[in-house]
Amino acid sequence: DSHEKICRYIARESELVVVSVGYRLAPEHKYPAAYEDCLNATIHFMKNIEHYGVDPARIIICGDSAGGNLAAAVSQTLAGRSDLPRLRAQILIYPGLQALDFNLPSYQQNRGVPLLFRERAAFFALQYLNGDALRMQEVLEGSHIPPDMRLKYRKWVSPDNIPEKFKVRGYKPHKPHEFKAEVYETVKRLCEPDPCPLLAEDAVIHQLPESFILTCEYDVLRDDGLLYKKRLEDNGVRVTWYHLEDGFHGIISLFDYCGLSFPAGKRGLDRIVKFIKGL
Repeated sequence: DSHEKICRYIARESELVVVSVGYRLAPEHKYPAAYEDCLNATIHFMKNIEHYGVDPARIIICGDSAGGNLAAAVSQTLAGRSDLPRLRAQILIYPGLQALDFNLPSYQQNRGVPLLFRERAAFFALQYLNGDALRMQEVLEGSHIPPDMRLKYRKWVSPDNIPEKFKVRGYKPHKPHEFKAEVYETVKRLCEPDPCPLLAEDAVIHQLPESFILTCEYDVLRDDGLLYKKRLEDNGVRVTWYHLEDGFHGIISLFDYCGLSFPAGKRGLDRIVKFIKGL
C-alpha cells in the first residue's frame, strides 16, 4: 500500500521487473524478523531467477528509510556468497544505518523536522530491537554504548567524518552521558552490523556492489547516509550520491500520494531511474 506507486514508477521508467517484499513489522515482530524476511525473499528470488525472466547479472537491491537499513544489511550478508549471483548494485534512499549516536549534526539540526523526529528515530530503533522503547532517553543521551566500543567505532561513526559544510546549521559537539551497563544489556544488539550496517567490518564493506545513496538535507538520517558513503568510498566501492537540498525524510514516499507530490521527491526518483539505466 505504501510503495506501490513508487515501485510501478521505477518499473515503468527503468523497464525493470520490481519485486517488493512485504516484511513483518515491529513491534509485533521484533528483530530479526524483518531482516530475515527480506534476506529469505531475496535468496528465493535469486534461486528462481529464470521464473521472473531477469538477468542474474543485473539484480539490484533497493530500500528507503527502514527499508534502506534492510537493503544494506541484506547486501552485506550476500556479499560473500559464492553460491548466488552477485548483486549488480544497491540503492539506499535516506537509510537508517546506526543507533550508536543520536547526536550527530543531522540529528541536532533536524530534531523537530517532519516526518521523522529525533525521538521517533530512537523510538523506532528500540521498537524494532526489543518491541518496546523503555530505554529511549538513555539511548538518546548516548549512555547505552560502552566507552571501549564507542572508541572502536569512532573511526566510522563520528562527526569528524561529516563534511564541514553540513555542520554550519546549529551543530554543537555532544559529550555522551555516563555509560550505564544495565541499559547496554537491553540494547547491545544495536552494536551488531545486521541491525546497524554502518558497523560492518571493512572486509565486508569492500565486497559490496556499486551503490547509489540518496540523502535529504532536512532529515535526521542524513548523516547515516554521508557516513556510509565515506565508508564505501574508503573501501573502493563506487558510489553515486544524490543530495536533495530541499528534501526531508520520507519525501520519496509522498510521490503522487493521495494527490500530494513534492518536486524534490520526483527529482530524487528520476535520479534513481537515471542511475539504474546507466548500469
